[in-house]
Formats: sequence, C-alpha cells, structure tokens
Amino acid sequence: MRSPAELDHVQWHELTHAYGPAADVPELIRALYEPDQEVVEEAIYELYGNIHHQGTVYQASAPAVPFLAHAAVHVPGRRDELLMLLATLADHDPQDVDSPRWAGSPVAAIRAELARVLPDLLPCLADADRSVRRAALRVVAAVAGALPAGLREEVEARVAGLYDADPVAAVRADALVVLDCFGREVAGLDSALPEVRLAAALLVAERSEPPYPAALLAVLATDGAEPEPGDDAFPWRGSTQEARLTRLLTKDPDAGLAVAAGWIAAGDPGSRGSWLTRRIAETWRDREPEVLDLLLAALPHQRDADALSALLRVVGHWVELVPEPGAELWEALHGYATGTNQELVEPALLALVRSRDPRAVGLVVQRPSPWLLAAAARHFTGAADRLIPVIRRQLAAGAADNAGIALVRALEPLGPAARQAQPELLDCLRTRRAAIVAARRLGANGQATAEVTDLLREAAGSTDTSLRAAAATAHYRLTGDAAPALHTFEELLTGGGPVHWFLAGLEPLGSAAAPLLPLIEPLLTAGYEWTRMAAAEAHQWITGSPDRAAPIFADLVGATPVGLAALSALAAIGRIPEELRPTLRAFAFSPLRLLTDSPHSGEGHPDEELRTLARRLLGTG
Repeated sequence: MRSPAELDHVQWHELTHAYGPAADVPELIRALYEPDQEVVEEAIYELYGNIHHQGTVYQASAPAVPFLAHAAVHVPGRRDELLMLLATLADHDPQDVDSPRWAGSPVAAIRAELARVLPDLLPCLADADRSVRRAALRVVAAVAGALPAGLREEVEARVAGLYDADPVAAVRADALVVLDCFGREVAGLDSALPEVRLAAALLVAERSEPPYPAALLAVLATDGAEPEPGDDAFPWRGSTQEARLTRLLTKDPDAGLAVAAGWIAAGDPGSRGSWLTRRIAETWRDREPEVLDLLLAALPHQRDADALSALLRVVGHWVELVPEPGAELWEALHGYATGTNQELVEPALLALVRSRDPRAVGLVVQRPSPWLLAAAARHFTGAADRLIPVIRRQLAAGAADNAGIALVRALEPLGPAARQAQPELLDCLRTRRAAIVAARRLGANGQATAEVTDLLREAAGSTDTSLRAAAATAHYRLTGDAAPALHTFEELLTGGGPVHWFLAGLEPLGSAAAPLLPLIEPLLTAGYEWTRMAAAEAHQWITGSPDRAAPIFADLVGATPVGLAALSALAAIGRIPEELRPTLRAFAFSPLRLLTDSPHSGEGHPDEELRTLARRLLGTG
C-alpha cells in the first residue's frame, strides 16, 4: 500500500484517464480521507468516472491501486465502496488472460498491483460489517488467478473458512463463488441455505447449455424468486445476480417461462418474474400468447402505480401480435382503463386499443390523447366518423411538437374522410405546428386551392430543410408543376445535410425528377448506407426501372434497420437474387428475434416485418 504522503512521487500529469491527463487523481485520493462525507462521496464518484469509465481502465488506473488500498484500510466508513472500486478496476473476462494483448494491458497492470497489496486487504475478510466482507471477496475473486502459491493457499483457506462458518448466508454464497475462482468444487446445491444453493446453481448453469436439468431449474425457481436482501448485493464481473439469472433463463425460453410463472405465482417479488417474461418476449419469436398470460397474472402484484403502468405498456406492445387476445385480458385492461388511477388509464387504454377491443374507441373519445387517437385510427379505421372530430378539436386547440405530429399522422389511415381536417392542417402549416407532416398530409389530400398552394410555396422557402422538402413535394402533387420542386431539391441535394431524408421526398415526382439524376447517381456508391438506400429508391422512382437499384438493395439486406428497408424495397419489386435465399430463410425461420423489438424501441414490430417480408420473397419465383 502507499499512503497519501507518497502521491506526489507519481508523475500523474504524464498519465491519462478517461478525460485526459490524470493530474486531478491525487486530490481525489486525498479527498477520501476528509471528514466531510459528501466530499468523500463525490471523490469516489469522480474516480469511478475517470480511472474507470463505463468498463474501460486507463494508464492512471494501476498506479492508483496501492493508494486506494491504503484508503480502504484507513477509511472505515467507506471501506466497502473502496474495495468495490478496486474489484471493479480489476474486473476482466478470465479468457482475456490468454490473449497476446493481455501482458501490456491496463487491466493486467491493475491486477498485478492489486495482487501485491492483497495481503494488506485480507483483514477485511474478517470485518464486522457484512458488506465489507462481501466486497473483499470480490477483490479476491478479481486476482484469484494471479496469486503466488503461498499467498494463494492462505487466501483460499480464509475464503473456505467464510464458506464454512460465516453467520451471513449471503457471505457464504459469495465465498462459494470465490472458491470456484480458485478451481475448488463445492457441493453447494445440497446446502441448507437457499443463498448458497442459488449461487451454486448459477455457476453450474453458466457452464451448461440449454435445456437445463430439471433439478437445476428447481433450485433457480425456488431460490431465485426473492431479490437478494440488504443493500450490498454487489455485482460479480459487472453483472448482478438478477441479471445473471435473467440472462441464463432467457437462453431457454420454455424453462424461463416456467420459472417466471412460478415467481409470478409467488407474488412477483421484485418484479423478477415479469421482468424475465419481458426479456423472453424480446428475445424469442412466437411466445406472445404465453407472455401475455404471465403478464396478466403479474399485473395485480406490481408494487406501485409506476411499475403497474410500465407493465401495462409492455402488454400494449405485445398484444398487437396476438390475433385473439381473449376476454380475460380485455376485461383486465378495461378495468384499469376505466379506473380512477389516472397514471394507469392511458397505458391501459392504449393496450385495450391495440388489443382491438370494440369498447376501446368509445373510451378514447371520452379520454382522448394524441397517442390514443393515433393508435385508435390505426386499429379502427372504420371509426373515422367518431375519431376525426376529436382529432380536429385537439389540432384546433394548438397541439404542437410530438402531440401535433401524432394527431396529423392519425389522419392517414382514415381515408378520404380525413379531408375534413383540411382547415386544421392549413393552420398547422401556417403556424409551423407539426408543419412537416401537415404539408405531407395536405399534398396527399389532393385539395388544390389557392390558399393551400400559396402556403406550400411559402413553406418550400423555409429555413427548415425538412419542411422545404415536404412542402415542395406536396406543392407538386397538387399542381403538377415540377419546376419549384426541382429547384428546391437541387438546392437541398447540393447543400449538404441529411441527403437521404430529402431523397425520400422524390417518390411522388417520379419521372418528373429526371433532371436530378446527375445529382443522385453519384450517391448510389456513397459511403453511408442510408444514403445508398435512398439514392437507389429515388433512381428507381425516376427511371421506372429497378435494374440499378435492385443490386444495391440486395447488398444492403440484413438484420438492421437499413437492411429491413432494403428488404421492403425488394419485396415491392418482387425480385430476389438467388444468392439471397439463405439469408431470407434465416430471417423467415429463426426462432430468435433478429431485430430489436421492445416497448422502448418505438412503434411497430420490425422483427415481425422482417420475417413477413422474407417469407413473401421466398414465395416468389
């Protein structure tokens, strides 16, 4: 160890951390000894952000280790936090040790320094505070493979003593994990302590592949239901016990859903069961009916309105993929949607709309919001006569930003009847509220009055480039006069900025945009994939031929957002290169989701779209 008196012996300014020269590290380490606990807390926070930053360590990290070890021994009030900082700095994948790059890496240097000071930290294994003992065990685990033989035997014996006799079950479970790091096998699955059994089961599962043995699943189901008590559930190698459980059980969806069902039946403590259910839905295809059954069972167990609201949003996301949600789910959602807790009304009603419950439209009209109206318009296109007056009122009341955008977009699925909102759309364009989508909607409506075309011509000269593109396209759709649109798009395509956004506006112009081809053709080989995609689409719209575009689409196809767009373009052409068939079969028949689909990933279900498009293309000649 090294005391603060030796800090000036290190040339910190020549070392680097996450934010450049590490000249501030000495003051942060000195601050650890201050009596003011807020100062100490801030110093620890800063050290977590500079000598360790989002899993990365730096030149200055290893030289800080002996000073942090001294602080861990001499600053008792923060001993567990400082030990965890040391363990986190030395955190590594054991397989990395065999890498040719390991010897010169910052993590290897940290681990070597920590192994040198470990004898001074061993008394922490006997500290009266359980959290200190638990943190000290994580320090030992980080250097277990780097200790000289004599020290290794001493440390292993101390850890074995904790496993055999510590009065705290969680400490004994941690000791089992550390003994495993030393290569010692312990029959923890037979322990009388659930914490020890669970730790042993996790170690066995992490070395196994699904399907997991029934006996192992029984331990995970029984002993993993309850969140770890106390506030010292420190992570192992950056991963909490709950995260490890979820990761392992998500790999085996049948087992995972069975375990989640047991946890939910036990009251869904800590929302573990519902969280595992969510992860399985996000990872595996075609599990939505089982998932919704479990989430429905979990709803009454949520600890507060925030957790319940979040779970209702999850239900609302997945229910769209279930053709017949069932009366029980409808009744549960209807109950929350008509209840008195206002935090729950909107997410429940949104889920009710997406479940296609016929009662949903009436409730949306009574309690409208832009997002509810947009969802109702998408799922109940036959209810235009009830929805359009409400949409118009909200637009007339001044809805703007995302709310205004949602309301204007809600008009699109409602067909010709949406033209009733023409006055509100004009006002949106005039006042620049949701003006881009309003301009597009005005062009689609096809009502070419002087007022409309004048406003669109004015908007085409806006400083907002996206509005310029939308207004220019809409003006052409209503007047058939390509000259203003060509002038606008020539300026946009040569002025920098997000070119691919502008190219998307050329579809309505079709062959009338032919004068722009000299600007578009060089973009077919652009470095940015979205630009190539948009240029290929524009080229096809203008020329009427997919010959240049189809190879670009085929090259871009993949399980990515741009790859999905390319696949959609190929499906519209109806052309499939033979060499693409193996990729399409993988998209069509993978049991795993290949594109992110979760309640936080936005509207729609991109992975389901990927699968549907792939199957459609495989069905073509």
